[in-house]
Amino acid sequence: MDHGKNEFSSNESLKARRDDACPVGLPSKSGIYAARAQGAELWDVDGKRYIDFIGGIGVLNVGHAHPKVVAAIKKQADDFIHTCFGIAQYESYVEVCEKLNKLTPGNTPKKTALFNSGAEAVENAVKFARQITGRPGIIAFAGAFHGRTLLATTLTGKSKPYKVGFGPYVPAIFHAAYPDEYHGVSVESCLASIEHIFKTMIRSEEVAAMIVEPVQGEGGFNPAPKAFLVALRKICDEHGILLIADEIQSGMGRTGKYFAFEHVGVEPDFICVAKSLAAGLPLSALTGKAELMDKVVPGSMGSTYGGNPVGCAASLAVFEIMEEEGLLARAEEIGAKTEARWRELQSGIGKGVIGDVRRVGGMCALELVTDGDATKPNGEMAGKILLEARKRGLIMTTAGAYAQCLRSLVPLVISDELLDEGLDIFADAAEAALKG
Repeated sequence: MDHGKNEFSSNESLKARRDDACPVGLPSKSGIYAARAQGAELWDVDGKRYIDFIGGIGVLNVGHAHPKVVAAIKKQADDFIHTCFGIAQYESYVEVCEKLNKLTPGNTPKKTALFNSGAEAVENAVKFARQITGRPGIIAFAGAFHGRTLLATTLTGKSKPYKVGFGPYVPAIFHAAYPDEYHGVSVESCLASIEHIFKTMIRSEEVAAMIVEPVQGEGGFNPAPKAFLVALRKICDEHGILLIADEIQSGMGRTGKYFAFEHVGVEPDFICVAKSLAAGLPLSALTGKAELMDKVVPGSMGSTYGGNPVGCAASLAVFEIMEEEGLLARAEEIGAKTEARWRELQSGIGKGVIGDVRRVGGMCALELVTDGDATKPNGEMAGKILLEARKRGLIMTTAGAYAQCLRSLVPLVISDELLDEGLDIFADAAEAALKG
């Protein structure tokens, strides 16, 4: 197939049109305008080819335009595109729920409702927790990202750019510390910060839920130690608090298991799922313990578009692909190779600048610092490497409070040859940025 330059459009001309038509508040991570994508590769309208280490920001674990996903979408679109599940129901919605009820962590019977986005799953988890418990309070964590709606923004533990000028925020939400070994934030200090909230801000008897990412995404791919998640489960059980897992970025196989909570053997009460659930179509899910989900007042959950039949068809194809192509094991292979290459850079040309390399399965990140000092985040260098990588045909994105981390969310269907090529490009880009 021809991947040549589009004679009618270019990145430059489309940027000019975008600037005229769209508000400046919309992010523009790369300046690339896509013409076509397949697997772990993308071609822009100028005909340039890129290896994709972003994956639509963690949405494309099964890659761009997987043939099985495309076929499922086409078939469903031929049958019907939308009915609203609350009006005319359909089997694919039920089947996606059955899959998630079976695969989410823990042995307690589960039930699932489908929505449109990760933020919507989070919003409903919090609403339901408040309704079920009759309590107002929610505890989230520093560094968290839970979405951009007002409630999700309130839960998010990063001020700029997500919270600038959007207050006042939703009341009765409090932020505790999140463990971060590299920056010296211990599990013990984080648990102490929860006790501090109970003593000084809101009684434990008034807290409905805690919401936590087992691996923080936008926060810098920081994994929560097992001891921390086990302790959260214990605290919640002691005080009648519900535990909500935000697995929107860490879920659907990214960490080498369907869900990161599986690594630690902790069962949440609710789990929020989205991103790679439907290979790029807007679909999210809230799965919870059946006894809790059935306590939600009839009619108080729902969505016009939630669980759209085309999205459900894509999701069912995703589950098939995950199993048939062994993508859980593949996530670990990709992560191990990426970590090894990045540690070579850390001990070589990146010494003193690549401060930390961390991963859970295929969820990998490195953190840029100045003079080897973890207290001196180097977002400027991360930006330079990003730009050099893009020039060479590799697209990535940042994370962390100061955009000082570079992360890999490469589609899990990537071949070894393409992964090696991407890692080679990254090494060349890092060398150019560090020498420049």
